[in-house]
Amino acid sequence: MNRMDREKGEAKLHFLDGDFEVLQPGAYVVCAVTGTHIPLDALRYWSVDLQEAYASPAIATKRMQEKGLVP
Repeated sequence: MNRMDREKGEAKLHFLDGDFEVLQPGAYVVCAVTGTHIPLDALRYWSVDLQEAYASPAIATKRMQEKGLVP
């Protein structure tokens, strides 16, 4: 498997405050709520506590409310 093959699939990330660490290279991550593929260069929303990625701020807010992390 070459580098280009690895980067076509799903990446595995460790989410940090304001950044993330790539554990396994890939082209995208999957939204934890919708299942939408999010290209890494478009990834803006995630939860450090839940270690999940989200496709939009509305989805992220709804998930945080469901989990009782925000009012």
